[in-house]
Amino acid sequence: MRLLPATLLVGAASAAAPPMQQVMGGHYEAFEALAKEHADTLSKPLQKLQEEFKTLSDEARGMWEDVSNLFPNMDHFPMLSLPKKHTRRPDSHWDSVVRGADVQSVWVEDTDGTKHREIDGKLEAYDLRVKKVDPSALGVDPGVKQYSGYLDDNENDKHLFYWFFESRNDPENDPVVLWLNGGPGCSSMTGLFMELGPSSINKKIKTVYNDFAWNSNASVIFLDQPVNVGYSYSGSTVSDTVAAGKDVYALLSLFFREFPEYAKQDFHIAGESYAGHYIPAFASEILSHKNRNINLKSVLIGNGLTDGLTQYEYYRPMACGDGGYPAVLDESACRSMDNALPRCLSMIESCYNSESAWICVPASIYCNNALLAPYQQTGQNVYDVRGKCEDSANLCYSGMGYVSEYLNQESVREALGAEVDGFESCNFDINRNFLFHGDWMKPFHRLVPGLLEQIPVLIYAGDADFICNWLGNKAWTEALEWPGQEEYAPLEMSDLLIEEQEHKGKKIGEYKSHGNFTFVRIFGGGHMVPMDQPESSLEFFNRWLADKSF
Repeated sequence: MRLLPATLLVGAASAAAPPMQQVMGGHYEAFEALAKEHADTLSKPLQKLQEEFKTLSDEARGMWEDVSNLFPNMDHFPMLSLPKKHTRRPDSHWDSVVRGADVQSVWVEDTDGTKHREIDGKLEAYDLRVKKVDPSALGVDPGVKQYSGYLDDNENDKHLFYWFFESRNDPENDPVVLWLNGGPGCSSMTGLFMELGPSSINKKIKTVYNDFAWNSNASVIFLDQPVNVGYSYSGSTVSDTVAAGKDVYALLSLFFREFPEYAKQDFHIAGESYAGHYIPAFASEILSHKNRNINLKSVLIGNGLTDGLTQYEYYRPMACGDGGYPAVLDESACRSMDNALPRCLSMIESCYNSESAWICVPASIYCNNALLAPYQQTGQNVYDVRGKCEDSANLCYSGMGYVSEYLNQESVREALGAEVDGFESCNFDINRNFLFHGDWMKPFHRLVPGLLEQIPVLIYAGDADFICNWLGNKAWTEALEWPGQEEYAPLEMSDLLIEEQEHKGKKIGEYKSHGNFTFVRIFGGGHMVPMDQPESSLEFFNRWLADKSF
């Protein structure tokens, strides 16, 4: 699920959707052949699943039986992913290697004589490899300092790829931002080259300068996570958001140790779609460490999936003409969604109460088929209600194919130090694994009140997106239980205007804000706001980083 930009749910939806999606079932024969090759690797986890199934509660067993009767092909989907082909480069290839064990060995003494590690966390098994990128070799933002490399978890054979771009403006003072695409299982390189990065890729597979890049006034790290996404790889797998958060904390800790000049700047995490899961978990992991070198100041979630119990209620209104755009579905399909909603919400509520994969997986499968599949079957773009899906092989966007073709070039992989044999913008095995481990429907919104106690949170949404639509995002922010809810929820939306002189006063959206919590609706933006509305995107991004409010 590639959410192109960041994430989307389409992945999960397709994981359990009708054959037209061809996301999960289409690769079964190839998987079966590889599975024979890796029988030892796959047999133990499958045996464990079979054993766990025997211990299910009556409620969980009933849910699985109901869903499997409705969707008989579900049990044919392989539930594990295989390692990506790669060739690890020697340490001599890299300009520097930061050893987590060395960082972990540094102790400091407080004024009262108490000693503690300078940086908290279990970093011993991690290394960070760093390469200075030659912009002239790639044609991406010439003149801007860039680094790429890998975070290695040597204990678990995990290797996360990152690409860092310094600010075009004032890197000594401008903030640093981590960008995350979603999926789960989609590369942040798609966000780099299709949305907010310094360049895009045209149909001739050439780089094109982006005047509205987010590194105009901030340094940006693009990260391929979890493992086996994009240029990242592993002999193991990550299939839940919490586990991925440990890796991200390690990456940032070692990166800022290597580059202390950036560690003193304000730091923010931004992302789309399934990043609505990632960001609350990753930010909570960072803030849980008292002694850290990560100066986290805020988070930004764009068109995210964060609170399914609230958000799934708004698929019907968005598809049926109540989201500001003409209806995509006819009255019969809309009634069908109305009829399915009570059961869907009941299943999600059971997931929230148990947080068990055996409860959460059936909820994801039932709800995605009942409330997403009717829209998908129309051929309309799930990321933009204004048009058809023009390129189903590339999540409706030809540009996704251009990015993959560019990043698969041997010269590009060599310039970046990439170690995998090929680049995929989205890994659907990862998407499916997250779904079948119950991660999709878990209540990550429950982490947001804890964030609001310490840092500002911005939820923004392009209003033409269906899959993570603005109606649902606005609704969950109003339903969230936190100390400021009574003041925030009833607030009316205010106009969001451009302040820059050339287009001063242009209305680009609307917002509501109280305390540390802000919601923004961006007019005319689909799932990937920076791609659809680059000027509006850079406007609200710069203003948020400067003031954390509007």
